[in-house]
This record gives sequence, C-alpha cells and structure tokens, in this order.
Amino acid sequence: MNRILIVEDEPRISSFIAKGLRAQGFTPTVADNGLSGRDYALTGEFDLVVLDISLPGMNGFDVLAQVREMRPDLPVLVLTARDSVSDTVAALEGGAADYMVKPFQFAELLARIKLRLRGGQNGESAPAELVVGEVRLDLRRRRAYVGEKEVDLSARELSLAEVLVEHRGQVLSREQLLSRVWGYDFDPGSNVVDVYVGYLRKKLGSTFIQTVRGVGYRVD
Repeated sequence: MNRILIVEDEPRISSFIAKGLRAQGFTPTVADNGLSGRDYALTGEFDLVVLDISLPGMNGFDVLAQVREMRPDLPVLVLTARDSVSDTVAALEGGAADYMVKPFQFAELLARIKLRLRGGQNGESAPAELVVGEVRLDLRRRRAYVGEKEVDLSARELSLAEVLVEHRGQVLSREQLLSRVWGYDFDPGSNVVDVYVGYLRKKLGSTFIQTVRGVGYRVD
C-alpha cells in the first residue's frame, strides 16, 4: 500500500485529495506547511509527495530542493496555482517529477501519481502504453488510439479505460469503478459509470467493454 504525502495549506484541497486517494487504497498524510512537509518527506516513510509551491513556513521550491538533496529517489509532483512558464521550468529543473496547475481534475492527478509510482521519479521503467486489440492507451502522453487513429478522450474517460485495461479479464463492479476512477464523494446508485462506458464504446468500439449482467464490466 503506497503512502502519499500531501503538502498543501488549503484544507479544502488537501481533504479532497486525501479522500480520493484513500478511496483508491493509498495511505495519505497531510502536512499544512513547508517545514513539516519537508520533515515528513525526509523520514523515508513515503512513496510520493504532492507538493504545493505557495506554503507558509517554507515555500515549495525550497522544500523541493532539500528533498532532492536528501531523498533523490522520492518522486515529487508539484500541484500549484502558479502557472507561469518560469515556475514550471524552475520546478522541473529543480527535480520535480511532474507539474500540475490548479484547478485540476482528480482523475488526471490520480493517473499521474500512478504513473510515477510505477516508474519512479523519471518514469524509466513505467510501461509506456497499454494495448488491447486495436485499442492503445499512451500513458505518458495521456492519449488513446484505435489502430493508428487518435481518439479524443476526456481525462475521466481515459482513466476509466486505463482501470479496465489494467484489470483485463476481471469483472469490476460499478462501485469499484466509481471508487477507482472518481475517487471521492460519489453516489453508489449513480449511473455515471454506465454513461461513461457508453462514451468509451462509441469512441473505442462497441465490443471494447463487455457487460457482465448484474455484476459489472470487463475488458478481455
């Protein structure tokens, strides 16, 4: 079970991320300032850090610099409202494994976290793609193809396809898919999974996802 450190001083955002990660089976810990975030990160107890830049006590760039010096193997994903090119370049050149700008979709954050955990800080050993029949999911560029044709999928559609393909041959219930793809407050009686399965069938082929009546969905 992967342990994720969230260094974020806005309780609404940190709670949102932590709840979503917990629903995915991760163990999140929240630090609400840069100093405690740095101290937590250096304990060696975490597998990945989600780091804000504008933090009280110590800013995210300084946290990143000290983590990179002491724990160069620890992936750090910067999640911030600062969207200038200079900030992005500074974070990536400072050793961040990834950079996301707020506001964000949880599905995309989750996908990026999974990619970094599979491949380590720079993703060298992460699988570049998932393939089932004519369908190919490019995990690094976050794109989907049927044959040689690129298909436009939303972040949520791509995450749903990724979960189903990663568990190919297994039947996943609607509740499992809600938890793994939506990852936070959801209504177990919602038909949103069925709606998105319909979207994927239209875009990736009518036979891509099999319905197991009364149980859930499966990709073979």
